[in-house]
Amino acid sequence: MTYGSATTAEHVAGYFERIYKGKASAALIADFEKRYVLVGGSPLVDITKAQAKALEKFLGNRYVVRAGMRHSEPFIGDMVAECISAGAETLVGVILSPQFSSPIMEAYKTTFMEAARAQGIEHAVVAGPWPTEEHFVELLARRTNEAFTKIAEEGLSTPVVFTTHSLPKKVVDKDPGYLKQLRATIDAVRKKLAPDTEWYAAYQSAGHTPEEWLKPDLTDILAALAKEGRRAVLIVPIQFLADHLEILYDLDIAARAQCEEFGIAYHRIELPNIDPLFIEALAAVAKHP
Repeated sequence: MTYGSATTAEHVAGYFERIYKGKASAALIADFEKRYVLVGGSPLVDITKAQAKALEKFLGNRYVVRAGMRHSEPFIGDMVAECISAGAETLVGVILSPQFSSPIMEAYKTTFMEAARAQGIEHAVVAGPWPTEEHFVELLARRTNEAFTKIAEEGLSTPVVFTTHSLPKKVVDKDPGYLKQLRATIDAVRKKLAPDTEWYAAYQSAGHTPEEWLKPDLTDILAALAKEGRRAVLIVPIQFLADHLEILYDLDIAARAQCEEFGIAYHRIELPNIDPLFIEALAAVAKHP
């Protein structure tokens, strides 16, 4: 299960209507339509479906796997029904975020469990956070070390900036476990990097609301690195599991532009997407929720 996405600029208005119930401003919708045009559309839904297909193949014929979205098709409830039609007798929901805040993720559990009950399924469970799942951590570390090897050829000293999705501070104040999960992932990955690796933790993709969001924002970290005269940066997203707007625009366009303005060489690791090691991580979570 994941959040969902508009796929092209033409779908943004309808997508925002489902999320904001008519409260999204015309300016906000127009801004995101431009972003979708710039990135050529979001592949999130297609990649999530591919992850589900790969997981089903990995798990074998005793399992049925489907991809369900909260705010776009295919919806979670519809995919629960499809699993039952395909012969599923028990259900396990996996939220595609290794670290998550319970207040935010409760909607996934509610939607999933209500759909299961509607289908007459008594045995259903939603897996908890999995911030240090070994295959997931290994994949992040491997991608980071591979990136370091390539960057070293440029002769640049490169700090790592681990990024995660920002949340309103008031949400995290109610559930500080989110921050502990983020740190647990970072610590687990760092153990597999060179001991002297310079690193920072930053939040990205804060929402378009006036309330206070988590700090430091990635833009602040990049500005600080520029003042120090740094010439390169490696961004390592530790929460995003598939290419989508927060990666293709917020990082590859907006953060890259900021880096270019500062004279910093922009680098980021490839996301898990359908890497076999990531599919093993999903299998471990599904088998031991």
